[in-house]
This record gives sequence, C-alpha cells and structure tokens, in this order.
Amino acid sequence: MGKHSIEIVAGDIVRMEVDAIVNAANSSLLGGGGVDGAIHRAAGPRLLEECRALGGCPTGEAKITRGYDLPARYVIHTVGPIWHGGDQGEEKLLANCYRNSLHLALEKNVKTIAFPSISTGAYRFPIEEAARIAVQEVRNFLAAHPEMRVSLVCFSENDLAQYRHALRETENH
Repeated sequence: MGKHSIEIVAGDIVRMEVDAIVNAANSSLLGGGGVDGAIHRAAGPRLLEECRALGGCPTGEAKITRGYDLPARYVIHTVGPIWHGGDQGEEKLLANCYRNSLHLALEKNVKTIAFPSISTGAYRFPIEEAARIAVQEVRNFLAAHPEMRVSLVCFSENDLAQYRHALRETENH
C-alpha cells in the first residue's frame, strides 16, 4: 500500500466506516462544540458516561473509548493545543496528538482510522501548518506500520485543499 495508505477526504467524520475515529476533544472529554459535539451526539449518551470515568486528558495525549452508536468501533479522544502564536510548543503538542492517537490505535489492533483536522477550528491553529504536521506524523507512523490505513477527513473545501497540498509537499521530499 505504501504512500497510498493515507487518504484525504471531504466528509463528516461521524459517518466514517473505520475501526476508530479520532475526536478533537477538550481536556474535560465531556463534549463541546465542533467535531467533539458532533461525535458525542452521534455516539449517544453512553459515550459521555464512559468519558466521565476517564478523568479528562492533557493536551497532546490521547484516550480511547468505545464508539457506541457510531459506525466506528472506537473513539480516540485527543486534546489539541490552543494556538497562542506558535512559541508555546503548539507544533510539538499537535504532533503528539497524532502520534499518541496512532499508538493507541495500534494497541487496540485498529487497521483503519480517521482523523479530523485537530486544533484548526475554535483553537485557531493555522491550517497550513496543522496539515503539514498531520501528514508528516501519519507518514512517519506508516513507515513503521504500513498495514494501517489512515484517513484525514476535512470538513471544508479550504481544509481539503491545504491537506492535499501538504501531502504533495511531503511526497516531493
């Protein structure tokens, strides 16, 4: 499969038929706006119950729950960094979100996983930079675990264009 084990798609992450979807959560893990709220609504109330027992999650880390009413078997919750201008370790924290989510997926024998664009909504991480980090982290991981298939799911046309650009850039290096 090689470089083709990353796909960039436009769509709604809650509809993805994959083993695991990644939730761009807040540190409470108790639901919120954007992707987080959509995932909690689609998964149903048992997701919130399970999240309550997890005791939150630090930025850059990841925790896993069942998917409940979602097509996905698991939800991996990761807390992206809030953008403060780039000089507070935001890039490293965002890279950790992808890295930690992928390693958690591996532990659960996940073969297909879908990520949203982490931190680029309310947390205002610049999309161009976020897309580059996402693609680079996924590529690094897939070099060691080529059996996994990763989808980067974009909600807007602009995000889709930025992620496709980042993919092309990394193919040329």
